[in-house]
Parts: sequence; C-alpha cells; structure tokens
Amino acid sequence: MNDRNSSSPLGSEGLNDRNSKSSLGAVGYSNTKATLALAKASFRSIMRSPSAVVFTLAFPLIFILVFGFLGGGGTHIDVGITPGSDMKNPVIGMLEKTGMIRLVKNKSKADYDKLLEKGNVDAMIDVHRKVNSVAYSVNVVYTSASMDKGNILKSVLNNLFYDKNLKPSVAEIKESTIHGREYKTIDFILPGQLGFSLLSTGVFGTAFVFLSLRQTLVIKRFFATPVKRSSIVIGEGIARIGFALLGALFIILIGHFFFSFTLVHGALTVVNMLLLAALGVIVFMGFGFIISGIAKNESMVPPISNIVTLPQFLLSGTFFSIEAFPTWLQPISRALPLTYLNDAMRKVAFEGLGLWDVKFQIMILLLWGIGIYAVAVKVFKWE
Repeated sequence: MNDRNSSSPLGSEGLNDRNSKSSLGAVGYSNTKATLALAKASFRSIMRSPSAVVFTLAFPLIFILVFGFLGGGGTHIDVGITPGSDMKNPVIGMLEKTGMIRLVKNKSKADYDKLLEKGNVDAMIDVHRKVNSVAYSVNVVYTSASMDKGNILKSVLNNLFYDKNLKPSVAEIKESTIHGREYKTIDFILPGQLGFSLLSTGVFGTAFVFLSLRQTLVIKRFFATPVKRSSIVIGEGIARIGFALLGALFIILIGHFFFSFTLVHGALTVVNMLLLAALGVIVFMGFGFIISGIAKNESMVPPISNIVTLPQFLLSGTFFSIEAFPTWLQPISRALPLTYLNDAMRKVAFEGLGLWDVKFQIMILLLWGIGIYAVAVKVFKWE
C-alpha cells in the first residue's frame, strides 16, 4: 500500500508532464503540414487504385484511338450559304436532297470566314439568278483545311449541274480556295476525352473516397487530432487535382507527339489547358461531395454518379459535336458544365485563344461551381 501511495504522486506528475507536452504540441501544430501529409497519403492511395488509373488514363486513350482513327459513319459535307444569296432556287433544293450535304444558314460573313479557316465548314456557296443563257450563277469557295470533302462537293456539283459535255446546263460554277489550318479528328476527340477523364476523376473519386472515410471512421479519428476539417478536404482536393493534372498532361503529350494533336502555341497552350483542367476538376469534385453526402452506402454511389456523369458524357460534345444533335436537345447540351469545359479546351488548343478569350466558358463553369458547392455544404456529412 505504501509503495502504491508513494508511486501515485510520481504517476500524477508523469501524467501532468504528458499533458503539458500534449498542449505544447497542440500549440505548435501546423495544419499546413497536416494538409500536405494528407494530400501525400491520398495521392499514394490514388496511384495504387486500378480504377482511378483506368478512368483517368486508359479509357480516354482507348476512346481517342477508336474515335480518332477507327471511327466511321457516313460522310457529311457542311456548306455555308453566303449572306444575301438567293435561297429559293433549284440549286439549294437539289443540294438539300442529296442527304450528304448539310447547309449552314443564318450566319454573318465574318463567322463563315472563321468556320472556313478552321474547317468547321467545308465550303461556302453563293447563288444568284442570271439574265443570260444560264439561269443561276453559283460561286463556291473551298477551304484547304478539308480538301477531301471539298473534292467530294466538286463531284456532287458536277453531277448535278453539268451535262455529259461538261457545259453548264443549270448553273455556272466559279471556284476558289481559302487556305486554313487543317482540323483533324484528333483535334475534336482529345479535348472531349480530357473532359471525360476530369469528370470521372472529380465525381467518382471524390464520392467513393469520402464515403469510405466516413464509413471506416477514419474521419472520426481525424477529429481526435488537432487537424481541421478544412485540412481534410483541401488535402484530398490537392491529391485529386494533382493526379488529374498529371493525367491531363499525359493525354495531351501522347495526343500531340503520337497523333499530331494541334497545340497552336506549344507549351503556352499546354499550360492554359492544364489551368482549365484544374478549374474543371474542382467544379466536378463538388458533384462528388454531394453524392458522398446523400449516398447511404457504397452500392449507391455508382448509380447516383452515373446519373450525373452519363448525360454529360453523351450530350456535352465529348464524342460528337452538339450541332449534330436534334434542335430540341441542343439547349440541354449547352446547359451542362462539361460542354463549356470541352468548348474552352478546343478553342485554346486549336484556335490558340488565351484564357481571357474563353472567359464566357470560364464564367459558366464558375457559376456551376458556386451552385454545386452551395448544395454540397448543405448535404455533406462528416459522420
């Protein structure tokens, strides 16, 4: 008993020493270091996750290969009609009946010139009634950015308006060519697949991770330490953004060096695309926070995530231009955040625009981000 009594004060002193050290440690605790440590640990776990690597790298590269080089489908030729051209004539009517030619109407001369230079319009046609021996004069302007389709259009026009002796029977055709940068399939496909990768990383990665941390009581253990809640979120966010940017850089470089993806200003274009990628993944992580808050278990994450991601994968110009969609569907496509990220990526990469030039797309993404995180704050659960 005496031994126990005599050891009691020592034990109490030792406990006091430990408490004092603990308080000193709390005073000197660095949440910045904690944030970086959490980011490092999370980044390592992401790198070891096969699903993260597949969604971020493998799927986009597979789609780039399939849609960029093996994708088929019928050939369509986009022909713009010059402002002021006669619209009520048999020339336009016969072109519309071919099924191969899609007429682009109601745009300004400046807009048509830009579309021609980029190859988004394969030719321009100007039809006017004449007074002499032929009924109409047809002036056609081609672009070197899509000469293959221009040659097809020449053949179509010759078959429609020339007789066997190659004499004009319905219309007189005058031709010229505007030189522009060639717009390749990879220039459309790669930015869309990059957006696909960022959306997958932001939504699926964030939703699964925070739900798992909550269910395994890891977050509750964090609360027993001096680490702040913001450090947990920021640390995970840094890891996700870092991994997404590495994946984006890998996709861009593979596309440029192996598939001739256009980077107008080289390294500067890459930097601008990575900045857009960072903004995109931050916005898409908000969806992940919402899903992790409303999902009760891991089995609920995939269906809820697919409700968010699938419409954007299919309708945001990821695989096909939204101009090819029915008219009633296009406003829905233009309301989705991924549409604006894909559009900004393509303008920066192929047209060489700067971030200020795509400020409208950035503003829409920021508005989406504000709305998403406002909802996430309401539904996100720590425990």
